[in-house]
Amino acid sequence: MADNQSSSSNYSASNIQVLEGLEAVRKRPAMYIGDISEKGLHHLVNETVDNSIDEAMAGYCTEIEVTINADESITVEDNGRGIPVDEHKKLHKSALEVVMTVLHAGGKFDKGSYKVSGGLHGVGVSCVNALSTHMTSQVYRDGKIYQQEYEKGKPLYPVKVVGTTTKRGTRQQFWPDPTIFTTTHYQWDIIARRMRELAYLNAGIKITLTDMRPDPETGKAGRQEVFHAKDGLKEFVRYVDRHRTHLFDDVIYLKTEKQGVPIEVAIMYNTDYNENLHSYVNNINTIEGGTHVTGFRIALTRTLKNYADNDPQIKREIEKSKIEIASEDFREGLTAVISIKVAEPQFEGQTKTKLGNSEVSGAVQQAVGEALSNYLEEHPNEAKMICNKVILAAQARVAARRARESVQRKSFMSGGGLPGKLADCSLKDPKDTEIFLVEGDSAGGSAKQGRDRFHQAILPLRGKILNVEKVQRHRVFEAESVMNIIQSIGVRFGVDGEDDFEANIDKLRYDKIIIMTDADVDGSHIDTLIMTLFFRYMPKVIEEGHLYIATPPLYKCTYKKVSEYCYTDQQRQAFLDKYGQGTEDGKNGIHTQRYKGLGEMNPQQLWETTMDPKNRLLKQVTIENAAEADEIFSMLMGDDVEPRREFIEENATYANIDA
Repeated sequence: MADNQSSSSNYSASNIQVLEGLEAVRKRPAMYIGDISEKGLHHLVNETVDNSIDEAMAGYCTEIEVTINADESITVEDNGRGIPVDEHKKLHKSALEVVMTVLHAGGKFDKGSYKVSGGLHGVGVSCVNALSTHMTSQVYRDGKIYQQEYEKGKPLYPVKVVGTTTKRGTRQQFWPDPTIFTTTHYQWDIIARRMRELAYLNAGIKITLTDMRPDPETGKAGRQEVFHAKDGLKEFVRYVDRHRTHLFDDVIYLKTEKQGVPIEVAIMYNTDYNENLHSYVNNINTIEGGTHVTGFRIALTRTLKNYADNDPQIKREIEKSKIEIASEDFREGLTAVISIKVAEPQFEGQTKTKLGNSEVSGAVQQAVGEALSNYLEEHPNEAKMICNKVILAAQARVAARRARESVQRKSFMSGGGLPGKLADCSLKDPKDTEIFLVEGDSAGGSAKQGRDRFHQAILPLRGKILNVEKVQRHRVFEAESVMNIIQSIGVRFGVDGEDDFEANIDKLRYDKIIIMTDADVDGSHIDTLIMTLFFRYMPKVIEEGHLYIATPPLYKCTYKKVSEYCYTDQQRQAFLDKYGQGTEDGKNGIHTQRYKGLGEMNPQQLWETTMDPKNRLLKQVTIENAAEADEIFSMLMGDDVEPRREFIEENATYANIDA
């Protein structure tokens, strides 16, 4: 890459501050990167790229190249200033070695080097180094190439000059340790998703992702995609909202700084019925929100309400409807992306991704209030369209509340408030109980007979499951299948006020809510419908780790007296290869039974394969990336057919909806 900016003279070893050593990273890796599975493996890439992004946010880096090499190693190269290589005064070794081998050492702890920086835990590239069998660091600085190599975090030699260059920046290559991670195979889609997100959040930066591994189908290597968003969040909000019908085509956009907090917001309105709000702090996806989200919502409500009160025509429409507008009405059909930068973010919440800095709320309120007021004054037609949608949302909200209250009254009058079809468990402590949401009465009957009655409850789902993506809220609360689920699991709405439609799960009756459907296309569709219900109306159930999908077997394979349940086609083929030496099914005493539905299994088989905690295979539904999940659900369950067809064609054989 070309050296397109001069080196910063005040960025040297004196800027690198040491907090503590690197001990225990290899012994307890999950404490530092979350886990040692696929998620933790990809976190190594994010930690390394974050250093380059920090340089970009500081104004010194414009290009980042990420390469998945043929041997599953990762290379990250940028054109930033390059990690300092001069001697660190306190440790008497190269600053590069300090950054690479000491935990919590780096320029982000020195306010003169970085005003803000990404990375949630601050463990940095030293953690990546510790969890790699080998790592090579190269720094292009002052016309020279500096290099140091490491094995499991330990340097093999002092930093040395290995050549000359006209480039500037840092190049890191690492080989994840297979004795630590359960897999060392990188997924293109996971890395690409994060690189796309970073490009949107950092307007103008160019991120190139290249995969040098041979494609399984074509045998060709060198797949490449370039992520570059000149307009930043404007492009991001359009990307997230691209499968919805826009109320109008404009993006309401602001980029400013208030009270020392850089703030960027992009807003679109669509004809759907959900709020889709995605927030970031220093490029970290704050899926639990925080003070910046609170400030945004207050400003949105206050500004739109003031505009409506001061517009005679809109005010008459509101008075005519005889409905009082509530804050959530202003957010129906809203898609927004909020990105702020904070020098010292304070995170809290279940996943440590909820911003707690109190000063941020006022700054965001001021910025959004000013920008939105100006937009509404300058665009009266669009303002009227928003306000008309708000009135419709208020009417639907009141209808939804009446529907919900009606169901609750009926439940109370029938006694207990639990659906008649629910076969509850004996144990009442939610920590040790689980409920299966089972497709159909036939499978529900088998599940009731085969279950552990002490710990496991069964709710058969009868009839068509409502697609909540396409209907207003009152339709959702009128649907029998939806209300049966809500009443059975103990989720409550309206507990903080009669107009509050936030799901409250304080009284959740089960620790695990398990969707159990047939292992076919129809079953997968029902899985998605139920997941959409939870994602849109009860997201806390997912966020706090309560939602799962059961995995019934596809086959029962038999050879003489040997029988095995096979959950994938690969397992079935392995059985054929093991006992039939490659012969076809039906020959040499080998027989395969294909299960078309849960109802084909007797209660004992259903227990052994799908319900017994000792043998079953559960997939936990998680939200790793709220914006990506929002976009996928909108595409899968919306009206736009072509993107859905393309997604199914590309992912039908291996899609994992949990991600």
